[in-house]
Amino acid sequence: MLLFKPCFLLLCGILLSACQQPESQVAQEQPPKQQQQEITVDLTEMCKNLKKNMLEINNQRTTFALEEINQDLKVCLPLLKLREQKELLELSGTMYDNFLQIERTPQQQLAFEQYAFDMAQHPTIQQSHFEQFSLRDQYLIKHQGQAYIELMDQGEGMLAYRRSPQYLAIVFAPYMPEAEKAFMTELAQQNTQVPFLDGALTIDPQEIVIRALFWENYLQQYPRSSYHRDAEYLLQMYTHFLFKGMNNAPVSESYHDQNAIHSSSLFEIEKLAKLKHSHLAWQAQRFLQFLELSEQQRNVQIPVQLSPQQKQSGQSNLQTLKQLDQFLGLPELNTRSPRDCFSDAICLPSAK
Repeated sequence: MLLFKPCFLLLCGILLSACQQPESQVAQEQPPKQQQQEITVDLTEMCKNLKKNMLEINNQRTTFALEEINQDLKVCLPLLKLREQKELLELSGTMYDNFLQIERTPQQQLAFEQYAFDMAQHPTIQQSHFEQFSLRDQYLIKHQGQAYIELMDQGEGMLAYRRSPQYLAIVFAPYMPEAEKAFMTELAQQNTQVPFLDGALTIDPQEIVIRALFWENYLQQYPRSSYHRDAEYLLQMYTHFLFKGMNNAPVSESYHDQNAIHSSSLFEIEKLAKLKHSHLAWQAQRFLQFLELSEQQRNVQIPVQLSPQQKQSGQSNLQTLKQLDQFLGLPELNTRSPRDCFSDAICLPSAK
């Protein structure tokens, strides 16, 4: 008995310790109810002040201020309905417009334009007249890449600041419905490289086909998307790019036959024509049929009437292009579209 008693006491001590340990851990892991309530109140207050803080951003603020708001957005967006998310999304555009607003003297504008020209000619050149820039230009150029700020080539020797297309894809898209998420994620990726510059395409025919097919599939997969009309517009634009090109880089000057078509465009159109269950593929088949028609056959099968203004435009192949439009069912594009779908992860109102 004398030998058993110490063992018995030791065993009781171990059991008692084991029973008490979980209670101690639980007590440490769970914050007091008052602390939990304070966290909830702080979160509600932060989201409540979000719009006010976004509207206070101007061209005197730092990229750090933007990054703070973007972090708050990531916290608050999952708690909101789609309508409220869209309101903040629109407000984020205003926030960045205000942040990127630049006021320059005539001398500072000339210095910035010279910088743009030098960058276009020699992308790796070191700017030797940096001190001639406005203070805001100096700040923004130094902080490119922070808070989704980019300096982009607008063509014709012009540079401009913009919010990166990836901003909406990273900050907003993850918390939105699937259709909106898919739209913004894809358009952000596409507009990382804008498709045209100075009246010519900057992407090859293969990429044009990939983008056009995506928007065709998107419209089929998400017929009720809130971005449905914008997806239709993008599909129309890329269809025109594929079969007609742009003014400074047309797919063909005459469309007389296959030899008159740019070889890389013809190769992709022939591949596309072999696909099934695709309206784009049907248009590609019609395009190849169009090339087999003589001018006389086209005039008989595809009669078009040009207006007096069109006849006097001096564009020799205008009738052929109108016939091609009709044969493929290409809608006439509004060249003064009120929407810009090639700068961001959504279509934006075009600048006046």
